[in-house]
Amino acid sequence: MKSYFNPPKSQWESLCRRPSDENAEVRSRVGAILKRVREDGDKALRELSLEIEGRSLEAPKVSREEILEASKRVAPEVKKAIAAAERNIRAFHEAQRPREITVGTAPGVRCIQRPVPIGRVGLYIPGGSAPLFSTVLMLAVPASIAGCPEVVLCTPAGRDGKVSPEVLYAASYCGVKRIFKLGGAQAIAAMAYGTAIVPRVDKIFGPGNQYVTAAKQILSAGTVAIDMPAGPSEVMVIADDATPPAFAAADLLSQAEHGPDSQVVLVCVCNETANRILAEVERQRTLLERGAIASRALENSIAVVFSDEDDIVDFANTYAPEHLIVATREPWRIADRITAAGSLFVGLWTPESAGDYASGTNHTLPTSGWARSFSGVNLDSFCRKMTIQEISREGLKGLSDTIVTMADAEGLQAHAAAVTVRTGYEN
Repeated sequence: MKSYFNPPKSQWESLCRRPSDENAEVRSRVGAILKRVREDGDKALRELSLEIEGRSLEAPKVSREEILEASKRVAPEVKKAIAAAERNIRAFHEAQRPREITVGTAPGVRCIQRPVPIGRVGLYIPGGSAPLFSTVLMLAVPASIAGCPEVVLCTPAGRDGKVSPEVLYAASYCGVKRIFKLGGAQAIAAMAYGTAIVPRVDKIFGPGNQYVTAAKQILSAGTVAIDMPAGPSEVMVIADDATPPAFAAADLLSQAEHGPDSQVVLVCVCNETANRILAEVERQRTLLERGAIASRALENSIAVVFSDEDDIVDFANTYAPEHLIVATREPWRIADRITAAGSLFVGLWTPESAGDYASGTNHTLPTSGWARSFSGVNLDSFCRKMTIQEISREGLKGLSDTIVTMADAEGLQAHAAAVTVRTGYEN
C-alpha cells in the first residue's frame, strides 16, 4: 500500500480514483458481448460460455433435481447460519415497508402515492473463486417482502457445470425458483434483452466485477433499470491510537481478498498508527488462503495520514467508500459527520463482515464514489411509487384558473381545453 502524509486537496482526486475507473477496453469488450446476446440470444450465450468460461452450456436452467441435490451437500451449520442471517435481514427490511399516502391537497382534490412491486426482477449473484451465497439473501429477501411476482436469478457455474450448492440452497430457502447458470456481462445481457430461455426482466440487481458493472451501466441507458453501479469491493478504515492494529488489518484484508481489482484505504491520525496497522496487514496476509489475491488488491490501495480531523472527514466524504469503518476512540464524532458512504460501521466491535452477512443491513452497495448519489439496496429498490389523483367536479372548478393560466402561459392550448371543456360542460 502506498502511503501519503497530509496530501493537499489538489491531490485528493487522484487518490480517490479506483483501479478500474474508465477502462475503455472493458467497455469495448462488454459492448461486443451485449451485441451478440441481443442479436443471437441463446446461441450467443452458449458460444460465450465456451469462449469465456471454458464450459458448454447444455442446460442453462437449474433443475429442481439439482437444487435438491445441492441442499444435501450444504453443511448443517451453514444451513443454520443462513437461517439466522435471513431472519435478521428480513427483520430490518420488513421495517422498511412503504405505506400508501393519501393527501387532500385542495377541496375536492385527492392525491395518492401507492407503492407497487416491480413485476419481474433479475438477481445477479457473483461466482468465481468465492460464490457469494450471502448476496442471494440480500436480494431475494427484500424482493420477497416487496411482493415482486417474478424473480430470476443468474449465477455462474464452475467448469464442471455446477453452481455452488450454497447459492442454490440459499435461493431455494428464499423461494427463488428460476435460476440460470450464467455469469458475467452475458448474464446481464440475457436478463436485459430476454432470450428464448431467459426471461426479460424489468430491473437488475447485484454486484459484480468490472465487466458486470459496465454491462449494467451500458444497458441502463435505455434497455433495463438497475439498482446502482456496484463494482469491485472497497473499504475505508479510519483508525487512531485506540484502534487495535489486528482489528483494522483484518477489516482491510476482508475486502482485499475479494479480488485483485478491489481497493482498501486506511486513514489514520498519525504515522505510528498507520505503520503498526500496515505491518499487521502484511502479517495477517501471509496467513490467508487468498493472500495472493489480497496482495494484488493491496498494490492498488493506499494509506493516508491526516493530522486534522476535519481533513479526515472531508477526505472520507470525497472518497465516498462502499464500506466505511470508523474504529476510533470516539467514533461518533466522525461518524455523525459522514454524508457519503454506502454503509457505515461504527466502533471497534462493528466489523464490515457483520454487514456482509448477518447484522441485517444490505450489503449490495454503491462503489467507485457513487455513494455520493446512490443508496444501497433497500426495500424501496424493489418498488415503484405510482401516483394517483381523483378530482371532483367542484375540485376541478377550484383548480381551473390555475391550470388554464399556466397552460396558456406555456402555449399549450389543448392542456387548457381539457379543463375548460369540463368546467363548461352541462349535464
